[in-house]
Amino acid sequence: MHGISLDIDQGEIVTLIGGNGAGKSTTLRTISGLLQPRTGTISLSGERIDRLPAHAIVNKGVSQSPEGRRVFKRMSVRENLELGSYSRRDPEIKPDIERVFSLFPRLKEREKQAAGTMSGGEQQMLAIGRALMARPKVLLLDEPSMGLSPVLTETIFRTIIAINKQGTTILLVEQNARLALAICRRGYVIQTGRIVLSDTGKALLTNEIVRKTYLGED
Repeated sequence: MHGISLDIDQGEIVTLIGGNGAGKSTTLRTISGLLQPRTGTISLSGERIDRLPAHAIVNKGVSQSPEGRRVFKRMSVRENLELGSYSRRDPEIKPDIERVFSLFPRLKEREKQAAGTMSGGEQQMLAIGRALMARPKVLLLDEPSMGLSPVLTETIFRTIIAINKQGTTILLVEQNARLALAICRRGYVIQTGRIVLSDTGKALLTNEIVRKTYLGED
């Protein structure tokens, strides 16, 4: 990463697009405390979080649905969701589980099923639901449509919009640049660890460089 600067306002969906190896996942992992920046600061609501351990950043209000889903395969759907609330001090998590089930009805049907026996799309729903169990102010989504069919991708994106409308701020890293830019308020383009473009999602969809490089248009 080379002097990245980005901001996300409360209530926004902001997307980060770029090619493979551009630094998208590294950016999310740094925000969530899995990597430590050598210089610079990361702040949440005016409070620095860049020197906090990952679990403390979750407590502050940032949670992540990682690339590749990373569900606990031998545990049930419900057990995975319960693990998502591990850092919370309040014991009442039932309303949050019900919220996840309302967003992803298929998870309710699979509540007692081992996560590793579910389809890729169902595991992605579970990964997002698990992140929501921490009641995040900011939800980091890393490639939520990876490996999914177009139908499931549309389902996931509709749910992302619903989560945002419920009040959760979202930073989205996504390979499907067209869909990501269509639902975000603002977007950033990253190349080799540097932010090279930033604008509204609508403007980036019509940007010539973005159209040729990331949307596959001539």
